[in-house]
Amino acid sequence: MSLLRALNLPKAPLKLSSRAGRIFVNCLVRKKAIILTPEEWVRQHLIAYLHLNQGYPFEKIAVEKQIQYEGFTRRWDIVVYNQHFEPEILVECKAPEVKLTHEVFIQISTYQKMLGANYLILSNGDTHLIYAVDQQEKRLTTMKEFPKSN
Repeated sequence: MSLLRALNLPKAPLKLSSRAGRIFVNCLVRKKAIILTPEEWVRQHLIAYLHLNQGYPFEKIAVEKQIQYEGFTRRWDIVVYNQHFEPEILVECKAPEVKLTHEVFIQISTYQKMLGANYLILSNGDTHLIYAVDQQEKRLTTMKEFPKSN
């Protein structure tokens, strides 16, 4: 599979570079060169989409931060914060060849227990599973479109 293949997202304005035979992408949020992997390709396209198409400022997007859960260190992919800097959207990215299985849903659910975001998005760049979270009823509603910034 080509690292630079088209995804089910608009083309992102990414800056690529090459060093020592490896391809790097300049992260839109972290502002540094990251080794380009299929998952990183999806992550950067989702960041660009959330910013350019859905109106979320880069300042409210955090990428690959660690959390502690039941004695384990985990790292979530993307969190978008609301105007009060509370988690609004939690995104789990997978490489395009990775299917969005029950295990992937369990993974994002684990992070959700810690963060309490209002929306969950699972994406492999081709398929996007989007859910609104009813915190009080502890229920998910499937959405057809990505949430927009207020």
